[in-house]
Amino acid sequence: MSNADHTRDPCPWVILNDFGGAFSMGAVGGGIWYGIKGARNSPRGERFVGAISSIKARAPVTGGNFGVWGGMFSTFDCAIKGWRQKEDAWNAIISGFMTGGCLALRSGPRSAFGSAIACGILLGVFEGVGVLMSRVFSEGARPQMAPLPGGMAPPPSSTLSGTQ
Repeated sequence: MSNADHTRDPCPWVILNDFGGAFSMGAVGGGIWYGIKGARNSPRGERFVGAISSIKARAPVTGGNFGVWGGMFSTFDCAIKGWRQKEDAWNAIISGFMTGGCLALRSGPRSAFGSAIACGILLGVFEGVGVLMSRVFSEGARPQMAPLPGGMAPPPSSTLSGTQ
């Protein structure tokens, strides 16, 4: 049973799509974050100018960092899907592990391994919550009581009426 998203683009194109989406999300989030931070750290008459200059200086960097993470994750995800020939939660967990390790590689092997473990656990939590939410909110999989035959009413329950 595969719960693959067949509405997405094929793998080479999904990398660019995910990179752009992650960049946009990081740039918008960074713009909000650094706009507030720049306004708070500016003198009273210069809050708007401080917010704009802080947004211009830092939001593209945050967007770039998000974009690199999203593009690298998507690249690993596509490579693992091709290698395993499966589409399940393990692909995202392994991709998160590899992305975290690669992004921290310049800090040394110990730091890279720690970051890989942290990203793998984080993606495992995300995937677990996603599976749990899909099970909770799926209407088709819930057991349903069979309809009662021809005009029968359920027996009165003494616990519902308050008498024992």
